[in-house]
Amino acid sequence: MSNLLSLENLTLAEIENILADAQAIKRGELVPHREGFVANLFYEPSTRTRFSFEVAEKRLGLQALNVDVNASSVQKGETLYDTLRTLEAIGVEAAVIRHPDDRYYDQLQEGLTLSVINAGDGSGDHPTQTLLDLLTIQEEFYVIQGLTVAIIGDLRHSRVARSNAALLKRMGANVILSGPPDWQNSEFPGTYLPIDEAIQQADVVNMLRIQHERHAVSMGMTPEAYHQAYGLTLERERKMKKGSIIMHPAPINRGVEIDSSLVECERSRIFKQIENGVYVRMAVLNWAINQKGEKGNGKATYQWTHANQQRA
Repeated sequence: MSNLLSLENLTLAEIENILADAQAIKRGELVPHREGFVANLFYEPSTRTRFSFEVAEKRLGLQALNVDVNASSVQKGETLYDTLRTLEAIGVEAAVIRHPDDRYYDQLQEGLTLSVINAGDGSGDHPTQTLLDLLTIQEEFYVIQGLTVAIIGDLRHSRVARSNAALLKRMGANVILSGPPDWQNSEFPGTYLPIDEAIQQADVVNMLRIQHERHAVSMGMTPEAYHQAYGLTLERERKMKKGSIIMHPAPINRGVEIDSSLVECERSRIFKQIENGVYVRMAVLNWAINQKGEKGNGKATYQWTHANQQRA
């Protein structure tokens, strides 16, 4: 079984190989084709992650099964493990799961042979979002080591912040953190700075969505007040370094985390991140199922167009 639950479980070499495959797929140099079924189980609302996974699956040639959790046996008390064992029994090779509980995958027992890909667990991890963010940064700067990346906003509740900060640090980036004091997280690697200092020092300004659904109480200020105190305003954008870029995992609260006019400005790579999500998720699915295939299961064919080479 080859799972992608947290990037902490992968070596830097494995991560770099997945990113290289995503780049090759994007360029048309690697055209993997797979046969089989993948189940998408989203226990939380999602637009970008869910549909980019579905597009990735279909581009690979996989049959996507979108499980309606509200119309499944989960409502009758079925455990996640039993749901996956059922899907496995009918021939599903991989399951993409978004779940509100941190580390939901700890409840999965030994014995599953399908691959589990974490599409976000509570305030825990979001490995494919981090990979697509890394691909977007690599396309811009080529090398991660030595870059300064500022992660700004709701750090306490953001699985994107957790995954990004940890991997960026492993890859040699200088991580700066900023946000409301009540939403800081001492577990994250990085240096805390006031937002204006963070933005002026950063090569990458990575704004975070306010995770309203994970807050026990309201954020204690109006959206307008949050924007002025902790958002990327027009005035702050003008003080960013030359050549620096803006990122955001989305969905975006325009006029709160970021001024609406900056969402598609020249510095913004927000929709490039979304585009790159498809290529990263194609590479991740191909990696997971290919690892499984090397153990005697699954089928795959590959077409390499680079240098007129083909592999089957």
